[in-house]
Amino acid sequence: MATLIPAKKLKVSRMAENLIGSEIIKLAGEINEKIKNGEKIYNLTIGDFNPRYFPIPSGLKTAIIEAYEKGETNYPPADGILALREVVSEYLKSKGDLHYSPGEILIAGGARPLIYSVFSALIDPGDTILFPVPSWNNNHYTHLASAKQILVETLPENNFMPTAAELKPHIQQANLLALCSPLNPTGTTFTKEGLEEICDLVLAENNRRGANEKPLYLMYDQIYWTLTFGETVHYNPVSLRPEMRDYTVFIDGLSKSFAATGIRVGWGFGPQAIIEKMKSILGHVGAWAPRAEQIASAAYMNQSAEVDNFLDDIRSKIHARLEAIHQGFVELKALGYKVDSIAPQAALYLTVNLDLKGMKKHNGEVLNSTQDITKYILEEAKVGIVPFSAFGSSADSTWYRISVGTCSLEDTTGIVSNLKNALSKLN
Repeated sequence: MATLIPAKKLKVSRMAENLIGSEIIKLAGEINEKIKNGEKIYNLTIGDFNPRYFPIPSGLKTAIIEAYEKGETNYPPADGILALREVVSEYLKSKGDLHYSPGEILIAGGARPLIYSVFSALIDPGDTILFPVPSWNNNHYTHLASAKQILVETLPENNFMPTAAELKPHIQQANLLALCSPLNPTGTTFTKEGLEEICDLVLAENNRRGANEKPLYLMYDQIYWTLTFGETVHYNPVSLRPEMRDYTVFIDGLSKSFAATGIRVGWGFGPQAIIEKMKSILGHVGAWAPRAEQIASAAYMNQSAEVDNFLDDIRSKIHARLEAIHQGFVELKALGYKVDSIAPQAALYLTVNLDLKGMKKHNGEVLNSTQDITKYILEEAKVGIVPFSAFGSSADSTWYRISVGTCSLEDTTGIVSNLKNALSKLN
């Protein structure tokens, strides 16, 4: 019989010892447990899709099945099958004004391995990552890279998008600037002028450093870029400032645009020398997208009209849900409740404020913290939402992310009604 080692004697690396899990997944797990126990809860925490409301494209599903039936189950090439890299190259050019050859594109098992490989390829232990908050997981990837972090807390009056003025005081210390637009968790985007100013800041800093100092690189996560609404326009650094091409690595993929989070097909693109190093890193990790899914994605994305129709449909469905909840918050605010909402611009997310600190529940208990507010909204309104503190913002922020990929349009009426009922019980 094996001898069990007492837990206190087990040793792991300092990185692993101090690594914390996803706050969002933890919260969603707690909510799902309540749902399993029979509670009716609107779980708006996870940035995912309910396939009942948002199935993957039928053409993609059919192509995946056909690929498996044809026995496409071997290892894929380390950088992804050529057919998919060619399709992605054309897709970026036709829809995003981004001109990258197949050799400058890396396919991987979703965006996460690509982000990990960017940090691993560009960052040495002790280097500094600069990123705004709220933002998704940059703190965790910084920890995995044994790097230092500089967080810049953004402001609601700027739709929580960082400005060049906010980043400038820290730019000389940074080795990597991590940005995302459309932004998770806010669903907001850069303006053309705002992103141009940041690009100019990066270019000026790299000119200052010269040829003998490690450049300041930009990781630009645009995984939600095709999910924009109304007059919102997505901008990228390289189209605005072609000189940024030498310093920018993009994160992209089909997970969000095509409701295909479980299909695990993402792509990164940027300077070929960096992409080659990322390829080697992911080759050792084995974080490839499955071969069948790659073949199917290439076949599906070649059907331009079908792709356009799907994107039009999913944008319409997401926007309808976001707008319904946003208008609900507008109405609640007009009734005098201490709430607010930023009009939806992109992605799956709505940014809302529940400024309820200091208010009393019907039993006399006071909501003293964001944690108290989150718990009250879950228990009284039966609505699960994620505080911005889970995305790196200060613990006392009362701003929240609402994710609508798992709810029906009909659910939005119940969500707003439940919130109104819960708010009416506070004084």
